[in-house]
Amino acid sequence: MRYSEYLLPTLREDPAEAEVVSHKLMIRAGMIRKVAAGIYTFLPLGLRVLKKVEEIIREEMDRAGAQELLLPLVLPADLWRESGRWEEYGKELLRFKDRGGRDYCLGPTHEEAITDLVRREVRSYKQLPLCLYQIQIKFRDEMRPRFGVMRGREFIMKDAYSFDADEAGAEESYRRMYEAYSRIFRRCGLRFRAVEADTGLIGGRFSHEFMVLASTGEDLIVSCSHCDYAANLERAEIGRRPEGDRQEPLRDMKAVETPGRRTVEEVTSFLGVPPQRLVKTLLFKTEEGVVAALVRGDHEVNEAKLRNYLGVRDLQMADEETVQEVTGGPMGFSGPVGLEVRMVADYALEGMRNFVVGGNRRDLHLVDVNLGRDFTVEEFADIRKASDGDPCPRCSEGRLQISRGIEVGHIFKLGTKY
Repeated sequence: MRYSEYLLPTLREDPAEAEVVSHKLMIRAGMIRKVAAGIYTFLPLGLRVLKKVEEIIREEMDRAGAQELLLPLVLPADLWRESGRWEEYGKELLRFKDRGGRDYCLGPTHEEAITDLVRREVRSYKQLPLCLYQIQIKFRDEMRPRFGVMRGREFIMKDAYSFDADEAGAEESYRRMYEAYSRIFRRCGLRFRAVEADTGLIGGRFSHEFMVLASTGEDLIVSCSHCDYAANLERAEIGRRPEGDRQEPLRDMKAVETPGRRTVEEVTSFLGVPPQRLVKTLLFKTEEGVVAALVRGDHEVNEAKLRNYLGVRDLQMADEETVQEVTGGPMGFSGPVGLEVRMVADYALEGMRNFVVGGNRRDLHLVDVNLGRDFTVEEFADIRKASDGDPCPRCSEGRLQISRGIEVGHIFKLGTKY
């Protein structure tokens, strides 16, 4: 076809709505055009590029022994109710009814559909192992679609599903997919890293995300400066090192009025102490009741770690009414002294002495508080987000460092969840 006949609408200037370089270039080069928030048309040039990427993926999936099929985009609610994810998934799952009043959704992922197919068609363990994959449109009703096709609501995904007769077979399937993904990204010329990840709503026992290293990435990658440990921020563990102030003599606990000071910065500035001398008490609501999470003032609770430790499905920050009911004081002044709910403290609190906590009353904090004497915690766990300089959980020499990346692949070991 002649160039003059080819639909290639290029632009001289960067489009105003594009935030990152890839989005700007794809629009200016005439590869994509926006239809709605997070929804794009692939023009002829963009589709040619897409097909070339799909060709690489198909070659590597075939090499790994996977067979291609195509599952429907529209999925019946019955399958999702059977797995329990119809209620769990949240607003990202676009639900609708047909003219007969039956519930359906647009598939954001296809575990239910593929499991239903295999349980009906595979009659014997002799038909295993079996690995099936598709390249199909998905839809997730993202609250904030951004960065063009990098984080859209409608997108094209290659998803593969393996079925094995035993644990050893599942391990081998996982290894094959890990190697296949690595080959795909190398062939595409991407600088990537495989990191341990939280399984989230997909479920399962463990998983790896494949991250392209990029300063524009929304995901944070935690890696060791000495060994090969790497994980995403949700999953990243923190090594335990002896620290704290165990040799400091215990001082008597005192109540101090802190009028209008409720944030870490406000309280520590008013009291003249560093943030690491303060302990935050954060209340969460779960299906099993209210839980208090205790972390140091310069640390943040990792909700994924806390949810996994508690073994709950639903974990939400407590609202003002719940905080008032449980502590007797408003939000921002919660503390562990006298608190009668389950408490989980981060490991960093084990060596602390003479720290500051909320007084469970408006404009009140307690100083020189000590574990064991002023309150008791039975449960300690790694429940905080990793930070630059934290000790590595795998080796004794390394320190954790944080960089940015873009998730381009994810593999899960699901076990028998579905």
